Amino acid sequence: MEPTILIAIFVILLFLILFFNFVPFGLWISALAANVKIGIFNLAGMRLRRVTPSKIVIPLIKATKAGVLVPINKLEAHYLAGGNVDNVVNSLIAAQRANIPLEFERAAAIDLAGRNVLEAVQMSVNPRVIETPIIAAIAKDGIELRAKAKVTVRANIDRLVGGAGEQTIIARVGEGVVTTIGSSETHKDVLENPDAISRMVLSKGLETGTAFEILSIDIADVDVGRNVGAQLQTDQAEADKRIAQAKAEERRAMAVAREQEMKASVQEMRAKVVEAEAEVPLALASALRDGKLGVMDYYNMQNILADTKMRTAISDSGADAQGNSGINQNDRPGR
Repeated sequence: MEPTILIAIFVILLFLILFFNFVPFGLWISALAANVKIGIFNLAGMRLRRVTPSKIVIPLIKATKAGVLVPINKLEAHYLAGGNVDNVVNSLIAAQRANIPLEFERAAAIDLAGRNVLEAVQMSVNPRVIETPIIAAIAKDGIELRAKAKVTVRANIDRLVGGAGEQTIIARVGEGVVTTIGSSETHKDVLENPDAISRMVLSKGLETGTAFEILSIDIADVDVGRNVGAQLQTDQAEADKRIAQAKAEERRAMAVAREQEMKASVQEMRAKVVEAEAEVPLALASALRDGKLGVMDYYNMQNILADTKMRTAISDSGADAQGNSGINQNDRPGR
């Protein structure tokens, strides 16, 4: 065999190997078998555009078999935008089976917004029950109630883009339960008629601005908690007692300080008296020296002082004797 022929055969084999590796020939055969009109060069163009052909062709085959007409260019554009093509196609098929009007553009927008469009369609058909955590609220009589609610919601496809999620629903329902219990006169009213909470919460229009439609709110459980009113009164009484004790201690400390001040003042006055008495002999000496006081006058003054001391001693001894006699009479046994 001539070398030219060998080279030609080698080139042809190399071309076929590269062609079948670059062009998904098996995927093209599957599309033709499913009556999906797609050219082999279109599949090669997907390779050049860095699009995985299987991510486009398999959902397209699925949509064609389900009777959903979706242009291949839109699928490819959605894939390049970072969307989940298979999930969008599944949601379109589910919406068609459930007679829910859903276009490809809206489904793609919901998917690009980060929401699970297939789950939204399924929730539109089969509503979901959202269970709230335990909600604690206090009635006007000070009794705490713990309630748990179950919220049945259905997805609203028209509000999925830009609508709030489940956490907003839970927060709004919790706020409504707290407001309803807090406005009740007694906790017994809530226990006797728990469906009043559901009616009050539903009347507030909690689904506004959310991606869901609230079908019902059911109070699953209501338990009685603490007596918060009595506890607050006890704490207030304890605080008042401590304040009164602090004020009494302050007054006692002020009285003790005042007493100490008075004792110091008495000692100061005594010191002044002693100081004044010490000046008396000096004054007498000065008066005798200056001739203002005679010797006889001095002796008369001494006699008067001695007489005064004697009378004072006699009166003190008489008072003591009377006190002792009174005690002796009281100690005698009665006849």
